Amino acid sequence: MIPAGVHRNLKLRIGVGFVRKFLDIMLAPLMVIHFSHLYGAATAGLMTFAIAVAVVGCTFIGGHMSDTLGRRPTLLLGEIGSAAALALLALANSPWWHSGAVTFCCYLLSTSLFGIAVPANDAMMVDISTQKTRTQIYTINYWSINVAFLLGSLVGGFAFGAFFFQLLLGAAVLAGVIALITLVAISETAPSGPGGTAQAPAARSWLRTLLDGYVTALRDSVLARLVLSALLIRSVEIQISYYIAVRLSKDFGQHQLLGFGPWRPTVDGVEMLGILRAANTLIVVCLALFATWLFGRLSDRQRIFGGIVLFTAGYMVWGASNAPWLLLAAAVVLTVGELMSVPIRQVLLADLVPADDRSRYMAVYQINVQLGMVVASLCLALGVLIPAIGMSVLFGLFGVGALLIYWSLFRERDARAAVPRPTAEVQESTQQT
Repeated sequence: MIPAGVHRNLKLRIGVGFVRKFLDIMLAPLMVIHFSHLYGAATAGLMTFAIAVAVVGCTFIGGHMSDTLGRRPTLLLGEIGSAAALALLALANSPWWHSGAVTFCCYLLSTSLFGIAVPANDAMMVDISTQKTRTQIYTINYWSINVAFLLGSLVGGFAFGAFFFQLLLGAAVLAGVIALITLVAISETAPSGPGGTAQAPAARSWLRTLLDGYVTALRDSVLARLVLSALLIRSVEIQISYYIAVRLSKDFGQHQLLGFGPWRPTVDGVEMLGILRAANTLIVVCLALFATWLFGRLSDRQRIFGGIVLFTAGYMVWGASNAPWLLLAAAVVLTVGELMSVPIRQVLLADLVPADDRSRYMAVYQINVQLGMVVASLCLALGVLIPAIGMSVLFGLFGVGALLIYWSLFRERDARAAVPRPTAEVQESTQQT
């Protein structure tokens, strides 16, 4: 499990991340359904778009706050505010009061405020981990997120109807526990020194300081490559909810999976999609904690390159095949690829972002999630014009592009490792121990 001797903050942040992901997965689809019931599908789509835009903006604000004010104050603002908004959200859907407008505003406020905390959380995990422990730490974090995904989907699905108020109330209580843990047990971890949080911000307007910090980050070619490589992989990964989902629903037809005497179960495309999603999550949950044992002898390069090849190959099969057992085999292959590469990609990100601007860099890096949705939407439209095999080849090109960029990023990391470490990084390493 978690390596011995790691900072207490790190253990707590992994636990907090699990709870927060559980809440996100449990609430997000249910709130979209709730808004569609209240206002119709078109309005619900606009509402969720507004929430997504607000979260992006708040993530950038949170990145700046974390680097200038510190990780802990930023986390407290985001988590206490999010908990309070969820409590009011539950009240607005209680037996005593119902308000669709308040429901939307509170959910918007809750997700936006927690967006402020995301860069601080990501930066803190880098602050208090070391190069020796990061691979295992990010593997455990990846496993916990998938467990949260599985449990959140189940709880949300079964509790939505008759227990919607109780579900929201429980979410508010869990968010309150997260805020209390941060208030009582989380200490500051931001590095001090030139440009760090120990130095007072320059005497300029807050907005100008924020913009200048992000302009500097966006000019960094290393960050640009990190974002682009993550975007290419994300653009393939999210196809399971876009092009692949639509293709299977239209082209898969009815297929028999098994045959035991008179019992011959068949599945359609939507049911096959659910099976593939479940297989992916279950394999991660079952195998992620053994990733160190399975892939420990491989170098970081081998894990990322091999993992991306397997991941891309699996999605290429998903993009073109209608054979159920081949699709299931591809699910195993691409999930093994995820297990190999995801933790190392996080390690590489942690190694390459500068200590004094970690939160800003993490905030910019998060853009790949939203941009991935845009690319996936374009692929969905493109899939109408070209055959499935053409889309499969396109997924392969995305994978090749990611491989080439990661090859250049490893060269960058090797070049930095050959240079003596700056004093600020040495101080940071001492602070972690």
